[in-house]
Amino acid sequence: MGKKEKYQDLAEHVVDLLGGKDNISFFTHCITRLRFNLKDQGLAKTAEIKRLANVVGVQHSGEQLQIIIGQEVGEAYKLICEKSGLKAQAAIDENLDEVQEKKDLSIKGIGNAILSSLSGCLTPIIPILIVSAMFKTLTAVFGPNMLNVMPETSNLYVLFNFSGDAAFYFLPVAVGYTAAKRFGVNPVLGILMGGILIHPALSKIAEAGEAFTVFGIPCLAQNYTSSIFPAILSVWVMSYIERFFNKHTPSVLKPVFAPFLTILVTLPVSLCVLGPAGHFLGEYISKFFLWMGNSGGIFKVLAIAIVAALWQYLVMTGMHWLLITTTMVVMAETGQESFVLATSCSAFTVGGMCLGAFLRQKEGDKKSLSLSYIVAQLIGGITEPGLYGVGLRYRRPLLGMMAGGFAGGLYAGITNLTAYQIVPVGNFLSLLDFVGGHNMNFINGIIAAVIAFSVAAIVTFLLGFDEKKLAE
Repeated sequence: MGKKEKYQDLAEHVVDLLGGKDNISFFTHCITRLRFNLKDQGLAKTAEIKRLANVVGVQHSGEQLQIIIGQEVGEAYKLICEKSGLKAQAAIDENLDEVQEKKDLSIKGIGNAILSSLSGCLTPIIPILIVSAMFKTLTAVFGPNMLNVMPETSNLYVLFNFSGDAAFYFLPVAVGYTAAKRFGVNPVLGILMGGILIHPALSKIAEAGEAFTVFGIPCLAQNYTSSIFPAILSVWVMSYIERFFNKHTPSVLKPVFAPFLTILVTLPVSLCVLGPAGHFLGEYISKFFLWMGNSGGIFKVLAIAIVAALWQYLVMTGMHWLLITTTMVVMAETGQESFVLATSCSAFTVGGMCLGAFLRQKEGDKKSLSLSYIVAQLIGGITEPGLYGVGLRYRRPLLGMMAGGFAGGLYAGITNLTAYQIVPVGNFLSLLDFVGGHNMNFINGIIAAVIAFSVAAIVTFLLGFDEKKLAE
């Protein structure tokens, strides 16, 4: 069956099951999920959507309904756009501002909005983090610390080194762009805002500790290279400023003066308030996680084991982005991290859980699905198909997944496993996090992953399934 035929059922029925085209205000997708912003979520027939072919799961997140597909989500997305006439990655409702104003101001709603925003700003930069990690891995493996094939003075070593550092140095520019896309700002203005934050003149003022004002307002200049929060906060506020000038600037003047006035007004807000606030937030969160990583003893070991056991639940709620964001800050400042990334073995628990299910299941179609979930995790780095298709479907395997995470995390904590780059994917490439430092560190990373995978498989196999769920 071709990919188009595979998602034919979904493409033909999903829009109607969501309340029709007029009920959808925005439609996009991420790595594994179709994301629909709905005007009235009560019109969505969630149970019927779950029964559509090749739908792994359905989840509500704030004002958004997410349909979990897996690594072929792009194919499903294109086919739905073709069949329904929905616009690809664009606002479907021209009066989108009115839709976006209907915010949930409860604590849960605000929390969901923050997590959704972090995800929207950071998910798109994953490719540059992977590229950075690959270059840094090459310098670590072939450089003087391991194989010593490339001397530190060689052009190739220097090239790979600064190519690997570039992603973190220019992080505010990349985040400025992705935040602009997330908050509905002209993307090039987001890039400009990120560029302003890391301009050498501002960095020089910060390093010298010189007095500086913006339109007479005192500014506590900071070095924002490798930062995340200042750019996100600045672009978020800029979205309201740009919307104001786009609405109130005469059409004939808008192309020139709307973007200029947007940046002009954003500058004092960003450089005098949001930039220092974001820097302060990043610095103290970073200090907390550095303290956790350096605390040692049974407290650190158990903390890593517990986080590893619960990691996939954090992924389901989106809360993992808070930890990943912090990890990026710590990595940018110190070049290593030994708390959050030590739990990366937890991704392998999903593959292990699916292996245990594969060995236990009897029906051929269910066995083949479980096998595909293992491949999706180990090779594709996608854990959601297994998480929803086995874990949440049969429930009991989730205990195996947690046991595997706890065991792998326990070993990681005992051996003081340390990450020297960040590869935010859930497949075998995540082991590159631990290349650097002494060779045994990398070996311990592999052992932690093997333990997590094996324990999850064994416990899942031994516990079996809830017979009622198995019959579904």
